[in-house]
Amino acid sequence: MASINLIEAFQEFKEAENIDRPTMMKVVEDVFKTLLRKKYGSDENFDVIVNAEKGDLEIMRRRTIVDDGAVQDPLAEIAYSDAVKIEPDFEVGEELYEEVNILDFGRRAILAAKQTLASRISDLKKNVLVKKYGDRIGEIISAEVYQVWKKEILLLDEESNELILPKSEQIPQDYFKKGENIRAVVKKVELKNNSPVIILSRTSPSFLAKLLEIEVPEIFDGLIVIKKIVREPGERAKVAVESYDDRIDPVGACVGMKGSRIHGIVRELKNENIDVINWTNNIQLLIQRSLTPARITSMDIDSEKKQANVYLKPDQVSLAIGKKGVNIKLAQELTGHSIDVYRDTEGEPQEFDIDLEEFSDEIETWIIDEFKRIGCDTARSVLDLTPEELERRTDLERETIDEVRKVLKEEFEKE
Repeated sequence: MASINLIEAFQEFKEAENIDRPTMMKVVEDVFKTLLRKKYGSDENFDVIVNAEKGDLEIMRRRTIVDDGAVQDPLAEIAYSDAVKIEPDFEVGEELYEEVNILDFGRRAILAAKQTLASRISDLKKNVLVKKYGDRIGEIISAEVYQVWKKEILLLDEESNELILPKSEQIPQDYFKKGENIRAVVKKVELKNNSPVIILSRTSPSFLAKLLEIEVPEIFDGLIVIKKIVREPGERAKVAVESYDDRIDPVGACVGMKGSRIHGIVRELKNENIDVINWTNNIQLLIQRSLTPARITSMDIDSEKKQANVYLKPDQVSLAIGKKGVNIKLAQELTGHSIDVYRDTEGEPQEFDIDLEEFSDEIETWIIDEFKRIGCDTARSVLDLTPEELERRTDLERETIDEVRKVLKEEFEKE
């Protein structure tokens, strides 16, 4: 047969290593059987033989030799006089196999077949990619940075599949260069314009969970369970763990001797502070642990409203709230309770102080609420902090802070 050069199409097969050979062979067979049906009306007496290694194929036509004048089905039968022209030794009743010259289909039909084949292979590769990464959602993978853009990074895996790490899924301190290998967790697989898009993440709690699983054998073996993780990527994370074996200290196992296990994870997360705490169903104890490193004096809990009022010594308030309010925010996410922090001045010489609510006619309510959010519920608690500290920990403008401090100072001067 004058074999048609389909090397380009078959080359797609060789690149698509994840597509199993029987599936690929079936696709090729289907494409060319469609071609046969269009030309002959049926494909029943044709065999499509594919050689994917060489990049060619054969189509064999199978007919039974009958006496001259006895041909009833030209597709399935051939007259004896025609058969001996092909091979003189043929006899009536034998099967005649004849190679079909693909060029007889015509140039247009051949091009259409090649396009259909390429399209089917492309669809197969997409389906394989979707399944591969769909099954790996939540797993850590390593990939090479191929292109760095403003809003996302394009990475390539070991099979040169394209992966996307959006800016929103990067830790703020992340900085990557082309050719660098980075680790991330598979977050989701999307279809855009009928093409799979694999989205990775380094900010997801599951990324930290998988890093812990790699570093802590007891988590991998199921002896320690991660109950909940909350993160402010690049700033702080809180991990609540529980042990199913009384002999194992879950916090100690996760941290490791002199922090050996946790240090590698902290470096991977660009120095993100990680608080590992023991999980408990006692909500009061859980809130106390979640506000680490602050030490709580006392607290009142409204279980129905899921509200907790926490009282701390003045020097512990800023620790409980944390930089930019991150510590208390994560504690609220971890416990599922709204937490308000108050200064406990019991036992200390009482200075004259005024509740901020008393200034509601001079200071707008939303500004008072912003101060209360960081634990400043009285005039002195605001004045005890520097304007720089207040500006850093609240969402207020410096001008607004200065105005408030001026109002509060004037009130004390009157007294």
